[in-house]
Amino acid sequence: MQGTVGFIGAGNMAQALIRGIISAGLLQPQQIMVSNRSQDKLQALTADSGIRAAGNNPEVVRQADLLVLAVKPQVADAVMQEIGPLCRPEQVLISIVTGLSLQRLAELTSARQSAVRVMPNTPALCGAGMSAVTPNAATSPQQLSDVLELFGACGAAEVVPESLMDVVTGVSGSSPAYVFMFIEAMADAAVRSGMPRAQAYRFCAQAVLGAASMVLETGKHPGQLKDQVCSPGGTTIEAVASLERSGFRSSVLEAVDACIRKAKTLQA
Repeated sequence: MQGTVGFIGAGNMAQALIRGIISAGLLQPQQIMVSNRSQDKLQALTADSGIRAAGNNPEVVRQADLLVLAVKPQVADAVMQEIGPLCRPEQVLISIVTGLSLQRLAELTSARQSAVRVMPNTPALCGAGMSAVTPNAATSPQQLSDVLELFGACGAAEVVPESLMDVVTGVSGSSPAYVFMFIEAMADAAVRSGMPRAQAYRFCAQAVLGAASMVLETGKHPGQLKDQVCSPGGTTIEAVASLERSGFRSSVLEAVDACIRKAKTLQA
């Protein structure tokens, strides 16, 4: 990919994307410029990754061909009021801010501004991310292709309507946290039965990775794959029955619904 990608903000998600993009070989570190309120965090990131540090937000805007807004939702409006007048229509403005709508981005820039909402997740760090992408009407096919290439380098990227962005937050943006809790709980059970903790984490994480890969690669319904593991009167169906008694499915449903409801309250 040619040109410069600029990041406004160097939080966990921005760092995951930056490291994922560099690891994939899509960009050289010198093609990435970042500004951040915390200079200590910025210096640590630049020293570790070799990317360029900017002295302020306007410096990033002036030099970036693709500009990624990666700040907290509560400060996004203020940051956009600072940089919005500096954005150029031919420059792709990418927002990974939860709740910041394309309409609000247009209000803070112009109707001619190419703007794309993206909801990535932290597995982008290891090339296994999932990003939902929504372009506005001013975004050209080539600009959209560039955004998909950028986020696709960190895993997978797919276009979705903006109306589904809150759902994406619940099922992929935030869900790594749920999966980490699941792995931790399984590992705790293994440790209780005598397995060393480090080994327990490896077994549990690999099992989750393998199961997810089977869903994606076989195209089979998850319930069908589950049934294939459950022998009549066997150990797995006993575990499945215990999960059902404990309300496993309903707990997951409620967790995702709670996340979606919270995301809706952040709309701007």
